[in-house]
Amino acid sequence: MTVVGRQLVREYRQRIDATPEAVIPLLCPVREGEWLDGWDARCTLVYSTSGVAEAGCVFTTTAPARPDTTWIVTRHDPRRGVVEFARVCPGLEAVTLAIRVRAEGKASAVAIRYTITPLPGADVEVVQRRWDGDEFDADMAWWEASMNHYLGTGIRLLPS
Repeated sequence: MTVVGRQLVREYRQRIDATPEAVIPLLCPVREGEWLDGWDARCTLVYSTSGVAEAGCVFTTTAPARPDTTWIVTRHDPRRGVVEFARVCPGLEAVTLAIRVRAEGKASAVAIRYTITPLPGADVEVVQRRWDGDEFDADMAWWEASMNHYLGTGIRLLPS
């Protein structure tokens, strides 16, 4: 089925037990490997003048049974607590990811918003299942637990 113009929006709120100044640098294709299990094996930095996340940074990720996904950091504004990405998985979907980090006492409130657009020719049901509420929520909870564990211990959380 080909659908043009249909989008899915998924949002999640996290509480990270660290200041925005500690959280924002970890929202990076390079630094993510420090705290998110398996990221190093799936991510390749393609372009960055600084070697870490910045506007215009390009990287790719791999996932089983899917084409490689190309990502671009479209906005990186640590002072405002904003990091945004665009990514395309050929034949499947185009996605924007907006992350807003704000201080909440000694912690951070992190608002995550994915906007998913199935690409022409994509099976919309497959795209919808991939972003199913339960699976998405579990992924976001794992991300939250992983970052909190790393920030509290300096060690990457491993699946049990």
